[in-house]
Amino acid sequence: MRKIHEILRLSWGAQLSLRAVSKTLGIGKSTVSDCLKRAQAAGLSWPLPADFDEERLQQLLYAPQARTTRRREAIDWAQIQRELRGKGVTLFLLWQEYREQHPDGYAYSRFCELYAQWRGQVDVVMRQSHRAGEKLFVDYAGQTVDIVDPTSGEAHAAQIFVAVLGASSYTYAEATRTQTLPDWIGAHVRALAFFNGAPEIIVPDNLRSAVSQAHRYEPDLNPTYQDFARHYGVAVIPARVRKPRDKAKAEGGVLLVERWILARLRHQTFFSLAALNAAIAELLTGLNARPFKKLEGSRRSHFEALDRPALRPLPSTPYEYAEWRKVRVAPNIHITVEGHYYSVPHTLVKPQLDVRLTATTVEVLHQGQRVASHARSARRGGYTTVAAHMPEAHQRYLDWTPERLLRWAEEHGPSTRTLIERLLAARAHPQQGFNAAFGVLRLGKDYGEARLEAACARALAIGTLSYKSLASILAKGLDQRPLPHQAPETDPIVHPNVRGAGYYH
Repeated sequence: MRKIHEILRLSWGAQLSLRAVSKTLGIGKSTVSDCLKRAQAAGLSWPLPADFDEERLQQLLYAPQARTTRRREAIDWAQIQRELRGKGVTLFLLWQEYREQHPDGYAYSRFCELYAQWRGQVDVVMRQSHRAGEKLFVDYAGQTVDIVDPTSGEAHAAQIFVAVLGASSYTYAEATRTQTLPDWIGAHVRALAFFNGAPEIIVPDNLRSAVSQAHRYEPDLNPTYQDFARHYGVAVIPARVRKPRDKAKAEGGVLLVERWILARLRHQTFFSLAALNAAIAELLTGLNARPFKKLEGSRRSHFEALDRPALRPLPSTPYEYAEWRKVRVAPNIHITVEGHYYSVPHTLVKPQLDVRLTATTVEVLHQGQRVASHARSARRGGYTTVAAHMPEAHQRYLDWTPERLLRWAEEHGPSTRTLIERLLAARAHPQQGFNAAFGVLRLGKDYGEARLEAACARALAIGTLSYKSLASILAKGLDQRPLPHQAPETDPIVHPNVRGAGYYH
């Protein structure tokens, strides 16, 4: 209720200033001034007549003004909604264009009010405002479809991947064997090929294949997912945890796929992933062509009008799946990837490096810069070495040959030569054998050639060829002890009562 009576009493009766009345009643000076102007315009004076209570003063001074209604042409709000999804288009711009065509049309505030009323009558899924080509929402459906092994009869639950464009709700779906990283990335690649373009942003859920560490504000993306995003020039912004509105499009798309595709396939039996995806693709065409209930057109028509022109062109080649690893370089300037050894520059022995693995390539990166690249090898225990990666001293090893190294070893003694010969034969990569051989021969400088020869004889006797074992023998003085007992070789016994091996043939 307005304090009209008190304003008039204090102003006209008590002769207080506007500031004093405002401070006394706790209202603004402009409100006090407006009330006094209305009272003067109504011909009031102080004291007021006895029958002028607060309600009558309210009706007299603040009676609502009658609006003059004019018949205006109806506005196509569905078209306004489609225009708003264009990049850079605002409601104010559309109102300006409307007033250019209809100078006596609605004011901007009324225009916004009517648009809000229209939006309130449209399906909640269609009311979300998404820019054309801006966002692609992706998720896996909770429902699965069994694929039956025709030989064993065993059923495997295939996962259903769903991708929905924000502006048009154009939908893609496919079945994958799992939700693991290779299937997750592969489904993305095929989805972008289906749309024939890339959006600005991809919005996934916080599943493990997408997000390494969930966080409300700064989730850590899987490195392979980041690599995929860089390849297509998109940004990945995961939905916030327990914020379903962030991925409402994906939830709606999943629901539609479950109702209009998976429900219709519930009585069919599939014996391969390809057969299931062929059935999904056929029903997906019908889903995207279904007319909207409360809007004109369909998902496909909206896609052709809105999203397709705004999507970014795809790269010339699709993304090749790659995994990322963290490694450190061993002192032999090699890293180990699935049992195979790859060389890197010798200056990077200590820092932690990133390795990008594809089906054909091993790339080594330091601080985002590629420092080595090798063809991927499946040979476990093998070495792939680039000579330029080795220090100059190691590069000089390449001038050595096994024959030259054995001649040097023979100078120490026959046991030393035999051990070096066996050591070289046991190594799959020549440089690795040379390094070990140089290490063995260097022990002769520390302990003398005689002790090295004795240590090699003991190592051969006990069947060990490692540098560490030889160094341990010398360090503990075992080379100065008698060799382990060996049964002496004797001539065969010759006696008339001994039949011999020929007797049994």
